[in-house]
Amino acid sequence: MFTDLSAMHAPIGRFLEQPKDIEEWRNFLLTEEQAAGFHEQGYLAGIQVLDDRQVELLCSELTGLMKKSHSANHLFHEYHSNESKDPDAVLFHALGAWRTGPGFHDVLWSPAFLAPASQLLGGPVRFWHDQLFCKPAHHGGVVAWHQDYSYWTRTEPMSHLTCWIALDDCDRDNGCLYYVPGSHRWKLLPMTGLTGNMDEIMTVLSPEQQQAFRPVPIELKRGQCTFHHPLMVHGSYANRSERPRRATLINAFRDGVQSASDEELLAGVPPIPKGHKMEGQFFPLLFDPQSAGQ
Repeated sequence: MFTDLSAMHAPIGRFLEQPKDIEEWRNFLLTEEQAAGFHEQGYLAGIQVLDDRQVELLCSELTGLMKKSHSANHLFHEYHSNESKDPDAVLFHALGAWRTGPGFHDVLWSPAFLAPASQLLGGPVRFWHDQLFCKPAHHGGVVAWHQDYSYWTRTEPMSHLTCWIALDDCDRDNGCLYYVPGSHRWKLLPMTGLTGNMDEIMTVLSPEQQQAFRPVPIELKRGQCTFHHPLMVHGSYANRSERPRRATLINAFRDGVQSASDEELLAGVPPIPKGHKMEGQFFPLLFDPQSAGQ
């Protein structure tokens, strides 16, 4: 039986090194131009967050976790060996990998993620949940157009951020992420499904939004990440290439976000009463810039 690593709120292995002082933390900060670009477009892509050794370690853990028989799989909040339910369009999707192994646990404390996340959120960074999205070669399924916050309205206010980390080189051939620049300024849209028809979103867009719907591909090298706003409309097409397309996501919010529901916020997690601050075992504080001396 695997130990539930959610009880450990600091790096536990040798996956990464933490900066030793203020100057080392500053090496990971975004430039003013990068931060401004995020707020203008709703995303920032191409940030190197992991090296090859770290990516290999995560891929090694992931290979085991994708097997339903893995002894740590009971720790996932959600586990879909194929969320699309179509054997010819496979999308592996799971939440809770940080609880299962040292790599996926410790990646939450990557300084190349935390320093930019704190800048973009404007304060201390608290963990929401992680995700795995994997498309196998030849028959990888789509992730339909959506806004992340439409799935997160059980928390408020909307002070959230997603860090999408490529575990393979991701391009248009193997199903890379696409963004609709500027869509983070749109209001919250009705949900149209995560694995269905890529064109379904058009049924909930205004004529002006349809005209502005001009997706751009986000091609990344393994170990690079992209940050995006919780209202950013994004999705990805099928993988028909000879290569897999694997990614791990860290979803975070600014410290102070509260529960907006008396129900459980993630499967298997004790409820946090509505109006109470998100904190505790499953929502650790990852980074406080004041403590780091920034």
